[in-house]
Amino acid sequence: LMVLISSSFAQSSEHLKFKGVPIDGTLNEYVSKMKQAGFVLEGTEDGVALLSGEFAGYSDCVVGVKTLQKLNLVHEIVVLFPSQDKWAGLSYDYERLKTMLTKKYGEPDKCMEKFNAPSYMIEEKKEKMCQVRMNNCKYHSIFNTDNGSITLMISNEGYDNSCRVKLFYTDKINSEIFDNAAMEDL
Repeated sequence: LMVLISSSFAQSSEHLKFKGVPIDGTLNEYVSKMKQAGFVLEGTEDGVALLSGEFAGYSDCVVGVKTLQKLNLVHEIVVLFPSQDKWAGLSYDYERLKTMLTKKYGEPDKCMEKFNAPSYMIEEKKEKMCQVRMNNCKYHSIFNTDNGSITLMISNEGYDNSCRVKLFYTDKINSEIFDNAAMEDL
């Protein structure tokens, strides 16, 4: 019984990993590890570092490393894959990454893949891309692990209307610390 309890505790006390690096530590510490993994620091602002590099076979990815500024503790990594201007490319990226994540983590715990538009409006690929740009595309898959969650989604970036796949790695331990610190503000 003691072995079961200690192994269960050890499993839940580990951090989620991104590129083999535990999502933990200060922003500078984590950025240093990402540089060693081949990423280039593009800038840091308001507790978020932006890096660029190759990820999962895609070049020109942007990686955001997020912290709660007052704690300076990394809790989430966001990967922005290259933007796409056609549904075929966008859906290919999503399905390819979803297949790889499923092989690694098992079937997603939650999955929604639909458009919030009448079906006659989305029969053609061109119309599907239009719906993505209007934020009527709800494509996301969530993979929960003992150490955190990984969320894959199709997104339209409002500031430049670029459509892309995004991937979020959220560490369970540090997100709980983040949430507790945020609740103190309420």
